[in-house]
Amino acid sequence: MTVPKSFPAVRTPIVLCVISMLAACSVLPAREPVQIWQPEESALPATTPAANFSLRVDTPNTSGALDQNGIVVMPAPGQVSTYKGARWSEPPALLVRHRLVDAFMSAKLPAVTTDDDHFFADYSLSGDLRAFQSEYRAGSPVVVVRFDAQLRRGGARNLLATRSFVVTQVPVGTPVPQIVAAFGAADDALAQQVVAWTIEIANHDRATHPVGTDDKPSQRR
Repeated sequence: MTVPKSFPAVRTPIVLCVISMLAACSVLPAREPVQIWQPEESALPATTPAANFSLRVDTPNTSGALDQNGIVVMPAPGQVSTYKGARWSEPPALLVRHRLVDAFMSAKLPAVTTDDDHFFADYSLSGDLRAFQSEYRAGSPVVVVRFDAQLRRGGARNLLATRSFVVTQVPVGTPVPQIVAAFGAADDALAQQVVAWTIEIANHDRATHPVGTDDKPSQRR
């Protein structure tokens, strides 16, 4: 007569393993909620002089921490971190591009497009976003935005003009909402400066360089 075999030695480790896994799960830290932020935009005044040209605004180039959605902070020179539990709604390059587009539209340009579109424009604005961060200086945060702009005629490879824009804004406090408000103010100031510069260069170019002639050597302004 064959006696059925039992397998307590097999089942017990499995039960203990499952219990151990459940116990391990119960001690894992809860994921901290992340708040999504977007710099607040203020209404920009119409820019003068008038601009009678179309423009394509390209997404600025970025690298390192600026490629991510984290709100970058430098607590000490050379030390790069992000604010805990907070991030931007989009990467900084897109935040800056959107604000530039809004500012150029407020300037009443006939047409403003981006590199997401496939339309020809009289001029194209591109560049490198070198800084979009909060830096601690003498123990207090300062928001720093740096954009190295490049302006070209539509379809041309040669640079028409370049300029580096650096905007700083001191937050009213250290909490994240006040830091974000400072970013919004800095983004607005950057947009106004870039719009004024672009219109000045393009209007001068159109007045001195008839359409259809050869490209002039690039100039640095």
